[in-house]
Parts: sequence; C-alpha cells; structure tokens
Amino acid sequence: MEFSHIPVLLNETLCGLNIKPDGIYVDGTAGGAGHSKEIAKKLKGGRLIALDRDPDAVKVATERLAGLPATVVKSNYRDMRTALDELNIPLVDGIMLDIGVSSFQLDNGERGFSFHEDAPLDMRMSKEGTTAADLVNSLDVYELTNIIRDYGEEKFAFKIANNIVSARNDAPILTTGRLAEIIASSVPAAVRRQGNPSRKTFQALRIAVNDELGALKDGIDAAWNCLNKGGRLAIITFHSLEDRIVKNKFKEYATGCTCPPDIPVCICGKKPEGKLITNKPIVAGEEELNLNLRSRSAKLRVIEKL
Repeated sequence: MEFSHIPVLLNETLCGLNIKPDGIYVDGTAGGAGHSKEIAKKLKGGRLIALDRDPDAVKVATERLAGLPATVVKSNYRDMRTALDELNIPLVDGIMLDIGVSSFQLDNGERGFSFHEDAPLDMRMSKEGTTAADLVNSLDVYELTNIIRDYGEEKFAFKIANNIVSARNDAPILTTGRLAEIIASSVPAAVRRQGNPSRKTFQALRIAVNDELGALKDGIDAAWNCLNKGGRLAIITFHSLEDRIVKNKFKEYATGCTCPPDIPVCICGKKPEGKLITNKPIVAGEEELNLNLRSRSAKLRVIEKL
C-alpha cells in the first residue's frame, strides 16, 4: 500500500522553524516524510534527523529522503535525547512534531486503527507491545470507562465499556468490526444518525495503546532540552487533549516570575526560558481545508528558546 501523506500546515511550519541552511533540525514524527523532505531541501551544509517509531514509516522515509542531507532513525520522539546522543549531536536548531496517527496508519486497514474496515484490533504505532485487543479483553469496566471518557471525551463511556465487558464474556473481541458493532449498540439511535459513533472510542484506545499523551509530555521536555538557544520547537496537534498539553507547557516555558502579585519585588528569580512565536494556534486556511480534510482540526504552536 502506498504511504500517502499530505503534510499539514507545511508552509506555516517551515516559516515557524525559521530554518537556517547550515542548521541541524529534527522531525520527531517523520511519517511519510512530507515535512521532513521540505525541511531537508532547505539545507545546505545542515542536517535533518527524522525519527519515527513505526517501522513502515522508517522504511518509507528512508526511501523518500535518499540523496538529501537527512538521517532516518527508528525511535519514539520521547527518546530524542538518546537518538541524538547516538549520532553525537548535542543540540539542534529546530524541532517539529506532528502528533497523532498518520493518514497511512488510518488508511491501512490491517493496522487496526480504523473502524471503516474489519481487521485485527491492533492500533500499535510501533508494531510492538500491548494491542487494543489486549486492553478491551483484559481491563475491567471502570478502567475501560476511564480510558474512553478521558481520552475520547465520550459521554456514553460507561455504557460502551459495560457492553464491551458483557460481549467479551461470550467471545474475545479481536476485530475492529466487532468492536464497532458493540459501540453502535451502546449509543442512542440519534447519535448513530449523526455519524459513526466509534470515532471517540477508537481514538481513546489508540491513545492508550500508544501512550500518546505521556509521549507528548515527555517529548516536549526532551525536545526543549535538545534545542540550542534561539532554536524553535513547532508542534502540530489534532485534538484538544494534545493542544492543551502543548499550550500549557509552552506557557510554562515562556513565564518568568511566579511570585504572588502582592509581593512588590521578585524573590523567586525565575526567568522565562522561551518566547512564544504564536500566541494563538495557527490553523489551516480555506485553500488547505479544501485540499486536505485532515487539516480541519490541526493546530500549530511555535516557541523559541531564549
């Protein structure tokens, strides 16, 4: 299957990174190498390090970046420091992260990310570790409810979780199709008429399987510690849970004194570590929205290290 990938907010990301031709840059989520390729094409004397935990993405990125000043590494971006240490790179001039599932992973039914095709219930980005089937067949109703509610923001989380537990007593839930049927039977008809009701639960399980929010929190800190002064970190998110983490972390980096307002002189001595390049997230314009549906929920935030 062709690894299709239309890079979201491409021009905005390249502009936000403020690329220097002789700089060193990291794409922590290479995917189909859409962003990576355009970054590498701007380098003359510089270097791009492209990371991805998905072995399929690593293979494709290696092919698509051939002949460019780029090195592709199989690594979770939360382990960026280790990956750069192994390449003897202490600090870099810019880092980008495009968070979440790739179009290829969604479109490749056998990977188990999509509810549109019946396939093994997998959802592992790295093809290693615990699967979605492991979770739905082992967690109790309260653990499943918490995942579906917290990561999917699904108001029918308990009913869905309860029906999953009941259904697996008859036979293990091993396919996306069977899980989608259980979810559909757990929500009111009015909800089903509004669109496929599986989206939120599938998102929640995918986030849990891949520890996506934990990886994002760790990855932001890892990226920040790998940046040169004056280097920029650009992050694209696709739902509110991700964007909230990025927004709050960037705000923390950009905040100086945290003394109570009634203290006339600063005693904490805290100085801002970063400068926000985007006070509000950048979103896709009308032209991009017409060309790429995935861009509808994309938000880009950029910060510069002081």
